[in-house]
Amino acid sequence: MSIDTGNWFSEELHEECGVFGIYGDDSIAPAYACYNGLLALQHRGQESCGISVNDRGVIKGHKNMGLVSEVFNNEVLNGLKGQMAISHVRYSTAGGSVRENSQPLVMRYVKGTLAIAHNGNLTNAYEIRHELERRGAIFQTTIDSEAIAYLIARERIKTSSVEEAVAKTMEQIEGAYSLLVMSPKKLIAARDPHGFRPLCMGKLGNSVVFASESCALAACGAEFVRDVEPGEIIVVSDKGIRSIKTGAYGKNRKSLCIFEYIYFARTDSEIDGISVYESRKEAGRILAREFPVDADVVIGVPESGIDAAIGYSEESGIPYEKGIVKNGYIGRTFIKPTQQERANSVKLKLNPLGSVLRGKRVVVIDDSIVRGTTCDRIVKMLRNAGAKEVHLRISSPPFIWPCFYGTDIPSRDELIAVKHSIDEICTLTGADTLGFLPPDKLGEMLGNKSTGFCDACFSGKYPTDIPEKMLAGKERGGVDFDKKLPEKKEKTPCIGKQED
Repeated sequence: MSIDTGNWFSEELHEECGVFGIYGDDSIAPAYACYNGLLALQHRGQESCGISVNDRGVIKGHKNMGLVSEVFNNEVLNGLKGQMAISHVRYSTAGGSVRENSQPLVMRYVKGTLAIAHNGNLTNAYEIRHELERRGAIFQTTIDSEAIAYLIARERIKTSSVEEAVAKTMEQIEGAYSLLVMSPKKLIAARDPHGFRPLCMGKLGNSVVFASESCALAACGAEFVRDVEPGEIIVVSDKGIRSIKTGAYGKNRKSLCIFEYIYFARTDSEIDGISVYESRKEAGRILAREFPVDADVVIGVPESGIDAAIGYSEESGIPYEKGIVKNGYIGRTFIKPTQQERANSVKLKLNPLGSVLRGKRVVVIDDSIVRGTTCDRIVKMLRNAGAKEVHLRISSPPFIWPCFYGTDIPSRDELIAVKHSIDEICTLTGADTLGFLPPDKLGEMLGNKSTGFCDACFSGKYPTDIPEKMLAGKERGGVDFDKKLPEKKEKTPCIGKQED
């Protein structure tokens, strides 16, 4: 969601979130629609969640730490009456994992009340926050979303409508943001001019729905209409639906985060007209062509590795089997706030199927290697289950640069591919061979249908300027991967007044 501006030089991780909103009438129960939508978006954030509803201009809500099913029950949802609502699931840094930082944020100011839900990271949040504090602003959270809310409130005093205030705010903020803003009379959706984070619009009867992913629309029974375009503001009110193209609309190459397709998005989502499932399958096909190997079985690491494993199997002709069973009640290891939590979760989350693996030459597909904290345990787990050979294939390129737009890619010092060659990583993981998706094949993975994506975590080519303070924060600290390598064996490693 947003950077923990309370500790800019932290070694902790940054976050990834999901938003859902609905504008309807008395025939719907917006809180229940949000609940179902958030359940579908739970993979995007598992630490806190919230729903804010608007009942004829009066905005109230409920939010807390925990999963959607833990924070909300029938009693809470029945108490959230209204005609429209916005909601949020959040994954945060360890230092920012507190209730005060959960969303939606609700702000009361001279023009009335605003609620805001934000997915993304601002790259100039530090400067904005500093300037606002210098002018007397008192912040209640350590997230940059609050700075966005302040800017919208400040601009609303000088403008004739909330949407105009949002447009003026978009001229001041930089980086990644998909926003839902709810005023007493309007629901507003906005996407940054680069389109870093996904946001789509749907229809549920006479209601209009917005969500981070299309899978959330289906979860509440809504029909997908279209994606919100980069640099676009969509306003929904009693006057209908209106699209506003900001001054930056169409001036930037689209930079949707490629990691949405590789890992973050749910497999049944379509983002900017491209199927997540088909993209992951194509990544597996590419890996089979680029890094073939004689093997008996192909397996995938649940969940995002499975689709790529199916593609690898189809392309190579090697049978696909379910070789690893996932405990569905354990959260994603990748989005645990601390390394110790990530390490412990691997043991609880995944269990090998010995009957599939015993005595077999196994190709195992995983979506990424970031720090190397998971893949070595998976390889060891497969060998302990009886696998004769383990050939590791990764459906993304090596991570060698941090992300500043809301994906959990930390400082370079924490990235194993910065410290070690691919051959060395292969040795460290204990795999017989290792192959990463080539960076120049990312477009092919998307079926060459994308009009642009951000691959800065692989290439170091950032679509926006990154302030020195952020660069310094990402370049500090990290995990020491300079441990002694075991002796190499011969192998073939691959690489008040309520207004509008």
